[in-house]
Amino acid sequence: MTTTQRQKPVFRFAPSPNGPLHLGHALSALINQDMAGKADGRLLLRIEDIDLTRCTPDFETGIYHDMEWLGISWERPARRQSEHFGEYQAALQQLIGRGLVYPSFMTRGEVKTKVASHEAAGVPWPRDPDGSPLYPAEDRELSEVERAERLSAGLKHAWRLDMRRALEAAGSNLSWTDTGDGERGIVEADPAAWGDVILSRSDAPSSYHLSVVLDDALQGVTHVVRGLDLFHATSVHRLLQVLLDLPEPAYHHHRLVTDASGRKLSKSEGDTGIAELRAKGLSAADIRQLVGL
Repeated sequence: MTTTQRQKPVFRFAPSPNGPLHLGHALSALINQDMAGKADGRLLLRIEDIDLTRCTPDFETGIYHDMEWLGISWERPARRQSEHFGEYQAALQQLIGRGLVYPSFMTRGEVKTKVASHEAAGVPWPRDPDGSPLYPAEDRELSEVERAERLSAGLKHAWRLDMRRALEAAGSNLSWTDTGDGERGIVEADPAAWGDVILSRSDAPSSYHLSVVLDDALQGVTHVVRGLDLFHATSVHRLLQVLLDLPEPAYHHHRLVTDASGRKLSKSEGDTGIAELRAKGLSAADIRQLVGL
């Protein structure tokens, strides 16, 4: 990387190869390209394939084809998260060494049962900004002896951020600067709203939260441009950036592409994909028009 490259603003588009790209992805990729062009910046492509069970080479190939067809150029090669698990594990071990994470042993079913029992008694369970129940406190409150015994017994577990300790270590006044379509200017971060988030699971060496902040730092990303569905998650990312002494990028959370009912487009719901629209005869210019650019 040359000195000139380092000085240029760096943008990135970071899809997961767990399904075909749809219009929402096209909007994000095109906005990244347009903003990078206006800033005389660089555009990177990152393949976020930490979920090895759902991400496939065919979907990854489809991403490259769709991007090229849309007329989007990026620096090659693309970064593939599955090739960097060691870097994520090193960061996790750093947090473990500082006592900021803990092993959690409850299964999804056990958490669901506990929450249901609690709410059946008429007491609402706290939930994160996405509506998911926060993880119970039992594992966080285990003694070191109990944790060691469970780990030595080989019990399946995830690693979770101890939000209370993490906030104490990071200090107050966490915030970020946003220029997007939602709240703009200086945004006060609220990581506590997410509870003790997962940083690593038994079936995935890193979570989205941990890998994305490390990738952005390691790739020198200066501008994170992504959908408003990730606006609130930025609170967790800012916390991890402070804990791991990573640089703070500028953020731009853009509007989402929704269907007729106002629902965000989703791969899992089978929303119309870029490849399907191309097969129907639409052009790249048609796609820009469909997403309002």
